[in-house]
Amino acid sequence: MAEKKLLSPRDSSFVVLVADDEPTACGVCREVAESLGLRVVVANSTEQALALLEEQQVDIVLADLRMPRASGISLLEQIKATYPHIEVIIMTGYGSVETAVQAMKLGAYDYLTKPFHTDELRVMLQHLVQRLELVEENLILREQVRTKPGFGGLVGSSPKMQRIYKLILKVSQSRYPVLIAGESGTGKELVARSVHYLGPNRDKPFVPVDCAGLVPTLIESELFGYVKGAFTGALGTKQGLIEVAHGGTLFLDEIAELPVDLQAKLLRALQEKEIKPVGSTQRVAIDVRVIAATNRDLDAAIQNGRFRKDLYYRLNVVTIKIPPLRERKSDIPLLINHFIERFSDPARPIKGISEEAMARLMSYDWPGNVRELENVIERAVALGSGPVLHTIDLPSNLQTTPTPSLTSPPREGIIPLRELEKRAILHAVQELGGDKLLAARLLGIGKTTLYRKLKEYELES
Repeated sequence: MAEKKLLSPRDSSFVVLVADDEPTACGVCREVAESLGLRVVVANSTEQALALLEEQQVDIVLADLRMPRASGISLLEQIKATYPHIEVIIMTGYGSVETAVQAMKLGAYDYLTKPFHTDELRVMLQHLVQRLELVEENLILREQVRTKPGFGGLVGSSPKMQRIYKLILKVSQSRYPVLIAGESGTGKELVARSVHYLGPNRDKPFVPVDCAGLVPTLIESELFGYVKGAFTGALGTKQGLIEVAHGGTLFLDEIAELPVDLQAKLLRALQEKEIKPVGSTQRVAIDVRVIAATNRDLDAAIQNGRFRKDLYYRLNVVTIKIPPLRERKSDIPLLINHFIERFSDPARPIKGISEEAMARLMSYDWPGNVRELENVIERAVALGSGPVLHTIDLPSNLQTTPTPSLTSPPREGIIPLRELEKRAILHAVQELGGDKLLAARLLGIGKTTLYRKLKEYELES
């Protein structure tokens, strides 16, 4: 059996589904779309197109009006009913223009009359992509304004986080599974909640399940439910968490901790869209969107036999990889201010943080990520004695700056001071996402000096 091709995390590219039973037409559409940087999947029937829409992310559909068994109009109606955010372009022959006009009334973006020129399709796709990008940017800006200083509860404005926001916005509009990967403390559940509450089913249940926290002997009954008398202590019937999430989102946190035998049952439930409670002979239909998260390397877990490859393919339609805090240090000041506002007592408000304390926090690698920073600021606010947080308010490991040993030999021999200075400036500017004012402050030099050094070392882009 061929392995399913997975969608990888994407930046700003869109996915085009070409639904046409003519190989030549599919080839032309693919060539034009790929020349614009779009990714293409192909379906040769309405049924195959609908199956692909259930499995992966699609933004644009190019649908032939006449296909075997079900028409492009039927496909359009089903897309607009289930995936209203997807834009549809209808392709039709000369004798079907009236039907194409009907398609426009049903919500199609536009139509093309076959045979069409490739430039005609290229221009139409370019305009549509520009429209989708504008809608996406407006939604992101609106959400950032609503939830300042972050996005859907997330905080950060670094380029890496901006890419995360775009991906969250895209996947929130559909129902296919999402796998969130990242170290502990990076905010995987916040991302999952953002995907759910920014989507059309925000009023439906969001049910988080901590797979690592469930008692091994009770995992099956917790997930699938049980009927009265199913086992000792089952004094009544109880809904499983999967059924509780019906119509909404089931968030499986730390999915890699789920026992292998339960992974098989979960996969069957997701494929068949039904579950069988423990002790019951009846099956219960379910309609849930699954978002899974892990801090483990699932590829390694598959190799070790600890995670099922088929479940991995089922869950990993789109992956959102959350960067660790050490890779987005320019977000630390925003996070610090956010946590100070959250934990500050109105009767004894904290108004800021000293430059020295900020420098210590910026130079730390944060193995515990955002959760560790949150705990540090909460402690500092609780123990701080003044309106400004100082280094003395931080944990002891952050009150001293580690210095390199003078007795250990340098790895590169003697490095000239000029080269060390150049490296320090370049590293600071890159780490802070190009924020030169903050880089100058943390380097202990003036802004004018920094600009002069950047020019002197030819580091100015």
